[in-house]
Amino acid sequence: MADEFNVIEIRNLWVIINGRSILRDVNLEVEEGDFLGIIGPNGGGKTTLLKVLAGLIKPTYGEVKIGGKKLNYNSKYIGYVPQYSFFDYDFPITVEEVVLLGRIAHKKGRSFSVYDREKAYEMLQKVEMYDYRHRQIGELSGGERQRVLVARALALEPHILLLDEPTASADQRFAAGFYEILRDLNKEMTIILVSHDISAVSKYVNNIACLNQTLYFNEGKTISPEVIEKVYHCPVELIAHGVPHRVLPPHDGVVGD
Repeated sequence: MADEFNVIEIRNLWVIINGRSILRDVNLEVEEGDFLGIIGPNGGGKTTLLKVLAGLIKPTYGEVKIGGKKLNYNSKYIGYVPQYSFFDYDFPITVEEVVLLGRIAHKKGRSFSVYDREKAYEMLQKVEMYDYRHRQIGELSGGERQRVLVARALALEPHILLLDEPTASADQRFAAGFYEILRDLNKEMTIILVSHDISAVSKYVNNIACLNQTLYFNEGKTISPEVIEKVYHCPVELIAHGVPHRVLPPHDGVVGD
């Protein structure tokens, strides 16, 4: 799908909603096969950026290219897993049926094909939820539902997977296994992960970007104290004590391992 190197190219992106600048002059290039983590404070525009890439929000200014072509809204190339998925947990829909919804863009005719169902089963196996396929979605835990939503996104057969705080409703045991699943998926597709779990991000991703309306990107996992201060608008020491040394290098006032 992509040209030789960049699967995503963002140039001078602005998003202004109700007169407020949510994203300011964002520029980013993501190589095909990358696993990019995006961190930043609440309200910094992380979810908005993912929604722009997913085609759910139209940029006010700027240009977004996917695979060298201008962003095509409702693109079949992009799977999106939102932080929260609002639905009636009492609604009688099974795990299998939820995942099949990811095949709608490919559906021909009124019924799902044998291939559609095989693809849904394959993706449920990838996220280790195949044995739950006949369960009602409302019976699952938050972490289990999140895996199902990932399977639904994967059923689209995307080239790019966007995840917004995918482990926010999961316990640590689940989160560790979930990130291992993402690591395996990254062998097949480009992944962009928004997370507050900086420890996990630093362990599993290839590159990290910081976003607070403006995006700061430096190839690799090291984020300078200066960038952290710009993004979080607070002294480095206040955040560094809870951040693994993989993310922040040693600096004055903080002793690294």
